[in-house]
Amino acid sequence: MTVTTLTINGELVSASPGASVLEAARENGVEIPTLCELEGISSAGACRLCLVEISGTPRLQPACVTAATEGMEVQTDSERLNRYRRMILELLFAERNHICPVCVANGHCELQSRAIENGMDHVRFSYQHPDLSVDITHERFGIDQDRCILCTRCVRVCDELEGAHTWDVAGRGTKSRVITDLNQPWGESDTCTSCAKCVEACPTGAIFRKGSSVGEMEHRRDRIRFIADARKKKEWSP
Repeated sequence: MTVTTLTINGELVSASPGASVLEAARENGVEIPTLCELEGISSAGACRLCLVEISGTPRLQPACVTAATEGMEVQTDSERLNRYRRMILELLFAERNHICPVCVANGHCELQSRAIENGMDHVRFSYQHPDLSVDITHERFGIDQDRCILCTRCVRVCDELEGAHTWDVAGRGTKSRVITDLNQPWGESDTCTSCAKCVEACPTGAIFRKGSSVGEMEHRRDRIRFIADARKKKEWSP
């Protein structure tokens, strides 16, 4: 099998054919921070946290949707990249009302973890304080739009693994929201199968199990990869 040879952080490495820069980095033990990426579903390039520097390209490129090519030279860790990543994290916190101490995912949140890893101890931007809703009409689950970062993991996992496509994104810019069906309450959805894949996929506490208290919402994201692998190997049918 032909492999792709490229340089990551000054080291010559090989990658599987058709691999993205993110996959190539992970195959060689190089970690790149992400929020919208989830093994088992397609890549969206939504959060831009995985931006990397590529020789000969002036713009930073998202590693998850950029193909690794022969001879490519990639830098995944630099002062410029860390500055951009911190800015992205601060903007995510400023855009919605993320109050970590009272969140069901406190201590189990990827947004929180990325902020800690980046050394983010304050936000330089003005908080938007949007008036957002909490939908607890579903019998088992709820969604708090304040905690949503529009990563679209819920949309992709519902569409690609469950085949229901209950979730989607409505609106543009700062008015964007994830919605169920035609923007009806989740509890009135005709398509939701209550499979909980969206709950497991969510990187924050936006989609949660009802009854969970502060810090209790642990996600089992490995289940998403398990289901995807089983489908690919035809160990069971959809």
